[in-house]
Amino acid sequence: MSNYELDLFGDEFDLSAHQVCGVDEAGRGPLAGSVFAAAVILDPNNPIKGLRDSKKLSEAKRDQLAIEIKQHALSWSVAEASVQEIDQINILQATMLAMQRAVEGLSVQPTLALIDGNRCPKLAMAAHAIVKGDDKVEAISAASILAKTARDAALMELHQQYPDYAFDQHKGYPTALHLERLRAHGVSPVHRVSYAPVRTLLGQSEGK
Repeated sequence: MSNYELDLFGDEFDLSAHQVCGVDEAGRGPLAGSVFAAAVILDPNNPIKGLRDSKKLSEAKRDQLAIEIKQHALSWSVAEASVQEIDQINILQATMLAMQRAVEGLSVQPTLALIDGNRCPKLAMAAHAIVKGDDKVEAISAASILAKTARDAALMELHQQYPDYAFDQHKGYPTALHLERLRAHGVSPVHRVSYAPVRTLLGQSEGK
């Protein structure tokens, strides 16, 4: 148990008696593509060095750690909620849905889920939300790495389908390049039409 988890649960809480999974998401902010989530149950007998918030790691380090996590974790699962689901139920609910799917996809049933953020999805087991948990709890760090690398790989595939949008460079985030390509080429089937910059462009094109 980490020092943070000791502070969180107290000395009398026996975390070792629980099968704990960490859960995190990737892709709430982008204008395109699915939102991804991962759930990871680490093996205390096979520690992985260097786990931390995926945003604080280089792409090469994330890719290396993702391989180690998949090799050494007791169980791991990656899931997503589609662009259509994001537009239908909103990004918050779609994120909760992706997290729920990730936990349900684990081959080992956890008894406790530690969720990055300030709210928990509906789960069959006890869950606890931890703000900035991806840099405090190793299982959440591992989940953040798997979610991030899975989403980046998916955006590289979208780049192959829609090369005009340069998804390989901005990964769907609303950068100046992405917005410029959106204005030049219009809205693609993988853009989130419920997001303001995309909705605005759609409104402008429909008004022509």
